[in-house]
Amino acid sequence: MNTAGHSEATARQGLELTPFRGLRYDPDRVGSLASVTSPPYDVVVRPDGVHHLQSADPYNIVRLILPQAGTPSARTEQAADTLRRWLDEGVLTADPEPGLYVYEQRDESGMLQRGVIGALRVSAPAEGVVLPHEDVMPPVVADRAALMRATRANLEPLLLTYRGDGRAAEVVERTSEKPPLLDTTTEDGYHHRLWSVTDPADLARIRSDLAHQQALIADGHHRWATYLRLRAEHPSPSPWDHGLVLLVDTARYPLRVRAIHRLLHGLPVADALAAVQGLFRVRRLDTPLTEALETLADASCAGNAFLLAGDGAFHLLDRPDPDLLARTIPADRPTAWRSLDATVLHATLLDHVWHIPEDSPAHIAYIHDTAATVAKAERDGGTAVLMHPVREEVVRDLARQGVTMPRKSTSFGPKPASGLVLRALDI
Repeated sequence: MNTAGHSEATARQGLELTPFRGLRYDPDRVGSLASVTSPPYDVVVRPDGVHHLQSADPYNIVRLILPQAGTPSARTEQAADTLRRWLDEGVLTADPEPGLYVYEQRDESGMLQRGVIGALRVSAPAEGVVLPHEDVMPPVVADRAALMRATRANLEPLLLTYRGDGRAAEVVERTSEKPPLLDTTTEDGYHHRLWSVTDPADLARIRSDLAHQQALIADGHHRWATYLRLRAEHPSPSPWDHGLVLLVDTARYPLRVRAIHRLLHGLPVADALAAVQGLFRVRRLDTPLTEALETLADASCAGNAFLLAGDGAFHLLDRPDPDLLARTIPADRPTAWRSLDATVLHATLLDHVWHIPEDSPAHIAYIHDTAATVAKAERDGGTAVLMHPVREEVVRDLARQGVTMPRKSTSFGPKPASGLVLRALDI
């Protein structure tokens, strides 16, 4: 797909963000707004993480986004029943009039991110309006689709970035000077504030800024693929023509880009290292995690590099055999894609050297937290593969070419907290 095609489609269509009646927790019915929030569903990967959130408050949003019943059908039914009960009890209530929502996040280091939450028109990839940059796993899309069908709700916004002309950002910044609808600090130290935008003039300014823009999916590829699937299942016009998103103008508020690490179940570090002998340079690092990551960053400047962990030490893999890469990496992709660490990991190490299926939860897990990945590998006897993050401009350039990266290649953030505002399709 060429860039000119994207520009033409964007000029015709652009981003269409629609106001909606947000579904929000009644602060008088819950312990605290912080106690009912959760990271996005795909960040809460550990059962103990789900238990911790469930214990924080009986109405924590994790009971909707990650229900814990036994079978898939039982889980979706449980989530739908829970949502209906919370609506009947007034735990969740709809705002009186449709609006867009300005959302702000700050952390203890002074990082500031602001964006707009709304219902975005779902567009096909060929339109070039919303650009994915990663592949998705069909079982995950099927799981999210079943959950959304059962609840008839978008339970958490996905994160999109765009580069605007300043009109929407002006509304965002002016709105942030007003008293917020909610103001809370979660246990991870992030401070969250939310405002409703209902003034027709402000909505028109936002709409005008977005009208000729395209967006990059920063986080939420599986949810966007779910929106596409559900839109195809329902004749238009319908509420499924739109999906809940947070749009951040990165010309004003740049995102952080972090790596997503891999945990290889059932592959001891010793076996992983034995398999790569002669194919990569291998160096043992008897250093703390922070220093090992600095060494990884330095090595990544010169080429592909990975850290293996799980046996009490760190092992740097770099300088892959060029003949090995030539044999294992598809030749029909741009050079930038062929040289990605994630490409080499999946096409060369996982597929060819270690013979690990990338879409099998029994064999591999994708974890955002570096220390947690190492700790679990050491506890379970597996191998942690630690990655160095790719630059945002590389991601955006590939996406504009219509080239998707290997799944779970990047972690943009900060991610919106789940539980601050939901979209019910029947309200």
